[in-house]
Amino acid sequence: MYDPLRYAEQVRAVVARGNLRRYYRVARPGRWYGGIATADCCGCNLKCIFCWSGYPRDHPEVGELRSPAEIYEKLTGCASKFGYTLLRVSGNEPTLSPDHLLELLELVDASNYRFILETNGTLIDRSFAKRLSRFKNLHVRVSLKGTNEQEFGMLTGAKPEAFNLQLLALRHLLDERVSSHPAIMLSFSPPDGLEKLKERLREIDEGLVNQVEEEYVFLYPHVIEKLERAGISPRVAYRPDRIPGDLI
Repeated sequence: MYDPLRYAEQVRAVVARGNLRRYYRVARPGRWYGGIATADCCGCNLKCIFCWSGYPRDHPEVGELRSPAEIYEKLTGCASKFGYTLLRVSGNEPTLSPDHLLELLELVDASNYRFILETNGTLIDRSFAKRLSRFKNLHVRVSLKGTNEQEFGMLTGAKPEAFNLQLLALRHLLDERVSSHPAIMLSFSPPDGLEKLKERLREIDEGLVNQVEEEYVFLYPHVIEKLERAGISPRVAYRPDRIPGDLI
């Protein structure tokens, strides 16, 4: 098992150079959130067995270094073409390159677009949450990997106690009044797992319970292969062409 914070340092050294960040795909349209322009970055500090990113996560050296201005231009061009008002960086972990991300958010904040920051939350300490608090066009989606420490360790291969970093991220974001909500990977959780986690969320803030987004595995071919190699079967999962509308 590995420490996600230490592993983040290793990956950051590969994917970030000053305010530049490696991307393997930019400016693609997406149906999520009702329509969103997406740029996909390389590298993550977690190794989730259900991750759809695949090669760019495990080989973060792929892709090209891009500036915040270039990514902003590509994203807004895509959004304008398809009539979107939302932008995001996805594919891996955006917070690995904070200088790049913050500069990109500054560009978004001066526009009429809104940015959805999809993150595993492990790198959002109080200081970083405070830096995020100055952006009015930002919403943070913290994706919890399972409902407890044991599930987190099984799904990510990381130290189970690192699950608490994700809960702390939610607390820090709330304390700094950053628009945010928790999404929870439930494909591998027992029926009572969510309810037990909700009790822990209530200890942070009662409002979090009403904002929970349920997240499930989408069975892309390479994801199926990963799960088979790990010897783990999801309790609930969906084929990409049969995803329920309320999960999009």
